Amino acid sequence: MSAKYIFVTGGVISSLGKGLTAASIAMLLESRRLKVAMLKLDPYLNVDPGTMNPFEHGEVYVTDDGAETDLDLGHYYRFTNATISKASNATSGQIYDAVIKRERRGDYLGKTVQVIPHVTDEIKKRILDCAHHDEHTDVVIVEIGGTVGDIESLPFLEAIRQFRHERRNDCINLHLTYVPYLKAAGEVKTKPTQHSVQILREIGIMPDMIICRCENPLSQDIKDKISLFCSVRKDMVIDEPDVHFSIYEVPLSLQEQQIDVKIGELLQLPPKQAHLKAWEEMMHKMKNPKGKVVIGIVGKYLQHQDAYKSVFESLQHAAIAHQVDLEIRRFESDKILEDGAVEKSIQGCDGYLVPGGFGERGWMGKIMTAKYCREKKIPYLGLCLGMQVMCVEFARHVLKLSDANSTEIDPKTPHPIISLLSEQKGIEEMGGTMRLGAYDCNLRPGSKAEKAYGSTLISERHRHRFEFNNAFKEQFEKQGLLISGVLHNDTLCEITEVKDHPWMVGVQFHPEFKSKPGQPHPLFRDFVGAVLEQKKKQHG
Repeated sequence: MSAKYIFVTGGVISSLGKGLTAASIAMLLESRRLKVAMLKLDPYLNVDPGTMNPFEHGEVYVTDDGAETDLDLGHYYRFTNATISKASNATSGQIYDAVIKRERRGDYLGKTVQVIPHVTDEIKKRILDCAHHDEHTDVVIVEIGGTVGDIESLPFLEAIRQFRHERRNDCINLHLTYVPYLKAAGEVKTKPTQHSVQILREIGIMPDMIICRCENPLSQDIKDKISLFCSVRKDMVIDEPDVHFSIYEVPLSLQEQQIDVKIGELLQLPPKQAHLKAWEEMMHKMKNPKGKVVIGIVGKYLQHQDAYKSVFESLQHAAIAHQVDLEIRRFESDKILEDGAVEKSIQGCDGYLVPGGFGERGWMGKIMTAKYCREKKIPYLGLCLGMQVMCVEFARHVLKLSDANSTEIDPKTPHPIISLLSEQKGIEEMGGTMRLGAYDCNLRPGSKAEKAYGSTLISERHRHRFEFNNAFKEQFEKQGLLISGVLHNDTLCEITEVKDHPWMVGVQFHPEFKSKPGQPHPLFRDFVGAVLEQKKKQHG
């Protein structure tokens, strides 16, 4: 069977949850024993989101092969078993860059280079590259970023129009729209959806199914009205109301309306039964907690709800594994008091996590958080910058190197505990200068890290420029901070942990990128486990 293609477009407003919807549909199709590939097409002109401020774009998700991508790829990874790689994300910047490079090489043989056909051909090529990235792919789900009507989305919509025209029996379009409820009028309004579909039809795309984001389930009368005005079959109007408990309810909510069966009918897919028992059991555990943990996250981008998306989700996965309710408290690191009263600023949590980040803002707040956790024996997990914070704090207050720092914060520090990778010194461009993607790591036998993973060789994804300075390794280990993980076939520090502490671990990589609701990451799982153990000891 040749691959089938599902194009997911969005209308009316942004942030409707196209990525979550696409991931949920992929999960349902996988439950029917189909092999799914996923692709996100982003209309922005940046080559990738790697140099964007997290306040601008949210989290940058990193794949094994080192691609810095849109956070929706995190949803794809958490919900599915699809291979997520460079082939899973393409931006306008990448598309135009490829076309211009081809033009400079003379590949177009002197022709006028235009959006149609050259840019649209490159977009279609990316879709086919994704389909062929793995063997025997049954279905490719392609999410078009942005909102229908945006000028920057037009080349992508034209490309999928052409793609559908060339493969009439192998493609469908699912259009996700917003159906608002006006409290003052007491009415649900379908007009925005009608206008959104009208714009799509003007482009030449007829939606096969309309998925309606809404506050509450839609009545059949409303669905019938949308069907009539948008020329879509009545049974192909699906509502996707807000979930009040967890995003992991979305696939089950869509499955109740047999969305997977209807997609199978449209694409003539094999009529296999969906197997959702494991997902349903996971949701049952989540909805029936036997305890509670409160985790404080001390970061600098917490005002943007998606800046640490994978971190929040990984903590949730760990909480599900231990069948406890999770409360996350957010602390802006630059607002934490630096006069010794840090305890008042962040008190009341069972454990603390310091996530990754860049730059000086909030640095001292994170240092004080690590000191508080080390001295009070409170479980701590440091991710990337969070590990570097943990090392600098230890150097200052245990090794008594009061001027210890990272050269990212103070290039002239006499004790550069964290310093720039030597091969990157002198590089001026921001893009593409980091250690990115998956690297193997050797774990020290008997360490907390080795116990968590159950292995002495692991692979984790990285996104950083600065490294622990091995010149200080001996001093650290003598005073009780172990280097428990090192880069495979190298000596670069990957994991640190404090001896004689219930659980204080820092990692140079980003474990949050490899956690799933049914397969929590070992470090997050054991971090929450240590938090529960400490609570048990404190309360007898």
